Amino acid sequence: MTIDRLKTLVNDDFDAVNDLIITKIHSEIGLVDNLSHHIVDSGGKRLRPLLVLLSSRACQYEGTQHIDLAAMVEFFHTATLLHDDVVDESSLRRGQQTANEIWGSKASILVGDYLFTQSIQLLIQTKDWPILNLLADTSHRITCGELKQLTNRHNLTLTLDDYLDIIHAKTAILFAASAAIGPMLAKAPETLEKKMYAYGLHLGNAFQLIDDALDYCADVQTLGKNIGDDLAEGKVTMPLLYALQNGSQAQQAIISQTLKEGNLALLPDILQIIEETRAIAYTKDFANRQKDKALASLTLLADSPFKQGLIDLALFAVARSH
Repeated sequence: MTIDRLKTLVNDDFDAVNDLIITKIHSEIGLVDNLSHHIVDSGGKRLRPLLVLLSSRACQYEGTQHIDLAAMVEFFHTATLLHDDVVDESSLRRGQQTANEIWGSKASILVGDYLFTQSIQLLIQTKDWPILNLLADTSHRITCGELKQLTNRHNLTLTLDDYLDIIHAKTAILFAASAAIGPMLAKAPETLEKKMYAYGLHLGNAFQLIDDALDYCADVQTLGKNIGDDLAEGKVTMPLLYALQNGSQAQQAIISQTLKEGNLALLPDILQIIEETRAIAYTKDFANRQKDKALASLTLLADSPFKQGLIDLALFAVARSH
């Protein structure tokens, strides 16, 4: 099932979230308005707000706070993207120039801060302290994950556990919080809340693993960003980590040299090494095991179209090409 088909399950909710996002990003400051619209309208999947909506409906929540929280999660995520592109010095995202490429790093950082404040306002309006605590802790852990990734760039001794800790914190934790919002709003039993959190965590891990695989096996038009960006930025992701651990001495030397220098001149050689060591197949297999764990976490949910949507979302996460 495509993401657009999944969105039809919560079509009215999704439209309400989009309307709220458009309303909240409006600013009398032209720079904020233009830059915000540039990234918000750039064709992102909006998986995290979709996850909030599906989780809430699957847990039989009948209120309206899930709309605010879905928008809040998207604002938070979008702010992190603006900051990430500055840190990574990225020039392309979702098939178009990044905001920092057009308006510069200073503007991107400040508008990212602006979107953070919008997410905080939406969160506080719910007056739900358990959810506020969850998302405050989530934001802290995401920042720590990004810092750990930054300090481990060009690190040839990074372990698999280190890598998994990084993607757990910088990506999976927000998926987990998004999935947990539903049962928390519905005042469901804690056992279901924990299961939904686990579902989101494994889903987020699977999503990031596929992202890391696509950086070495997709094309620019499909992926929407430059191939080999992770390598150029010195990020040791699972495909590179596996190739480094399982390649010949000569192959390891090529990977080490490229990681140290951040030079993509040897990218064709790196891609060949990754193919020869079957690093992409290993990464995708790991992602599928995470997907299976996500699906196993949904057993406490009653059958419904929304539960099926959560199942299909996990299947999409590992089957996608961008």
